[in-house]
Parts: sequence; C-alpha cells; structure tokens
Amino acid sequence: MLLPLERLLQTAVMSLQTGAELARVKHVLVDPRDLTVVAYELEGHNLDLHPSYLRPIDARELSQLGFIVDSNEEFVGADDVIRIQEVINFGFDLVGLEVIDNNKKKLGKVIGYSIDSGSFSVQQLSVKRPLLKSFGETELLINRSQIIEVSDKIVKVASTDTKEPLKSPLRDFNNPFRTTNVQPEAIDFESRWHSSNQAE
Repeated sequence: MLLPLERLLQTAVMSLQTGAELARVKHVLVDPRDLTVVAYELEGHNLDLHPSYLRPIDARELSQLGFIVDSNEEFVGADDVIRIQEVINFGFDLVGLEVIDNNKKKLGKVIGYSIDSGSFSVQQLSVKRPLLKSFGETELLINRSQIIEVSDKIVKVASTDTKEPLKSPLRDFNNPFRTTNVQPEAIDFESRWHSSNQAE
C-alpha cells in the first residue's frame, strides 16, 4: 500500500498498553542513499527524549488511529542508532528538490512523495510543474523505477520524451530503483551520493 507524505505527517502514535496517544509524527527521515524511511521524528508533551524517533520496524501497524506501538520504550534518540544520526547529518529533504531528466530538461520540484508500507521505501514522487509548463498538467508523478540519481540538490529521472529512442544510461549499471519490493538493506548507492556531493 502506498502512503502519501501528507498521510504520515501529524499521524498519532498510540500505545497498545494504555490506548493513549504518545506522540505525533513531525517529520519523515529519508535516507538519500536508497530512498528508504529510516525513522519518523516525533513531537509531543509525553516524550522523554527530544528529539525522539520511531523506526518503521518498531511500529506494530498503521491503523486508522495511527501508528500502534507497544509503549514509548520503542522510541529512540538520534545517538541510539548510527544510521539515524548519519541521515540527520546529511540534512537531506526530498521535498523542494529540483527534478530534471537525463537530457537536463527541468521537470519541476518535488512537493511530496508516497512510501510503500511494506518496504518503507519511496515509490513515487509528486512533482509540481514549472509555471510555463503547468497549463497542460500542474503535477507529475514520477515512479521509483524512473529515478536515476539523487543528490542534495536534484533528482535525475529517465526521460519520457518519445521523439527518439532513449539510450539507457544504465546499460552497465545495476540501478537499485529498477527492482520492486527491495529491502532497504539491499540498496546501496552511497558511493554515488558521496561522489555527486564531492563534485559540487
């Protein structure tokens, strides 16, 4: 099931033990190296740690009430999990990134995304079209399989221009975004993330 970002933000986190609301989701922490959700940053008056995070694997389920957890003992701090701290240090946010295709054509900016509830990976980007190109369509939906590269400034996607056949830039590269239901640990393009940042 695909969960849009707006569905996740401000979602309640409920205790299975007491039935009480423990916190709400403030921010979704996405790892730029594989576009998977590392944790949900929480806010609320009943938190012992500030900031506190809930890892997706520590939530029992997402129901109409919100995320269900055993108790607030499932919450962790930034220093408790190495990967969470690494992603925080990146300062990465998908929303607001410019989207271009492999022909360097500007497609717009990311205004949201949807996450697969099974793999906790970003599966679809919502892209707002530039003003001059928005008369026909104001928003584009980019599938994960179209994503070629992600940096801290841009998302590069495969061109959908059908005027001439697209020569795949991935002929000699095993693109992790081409597979479905990929486990978060199975994707690794950290070297591309670092190399694209060093080049700037």
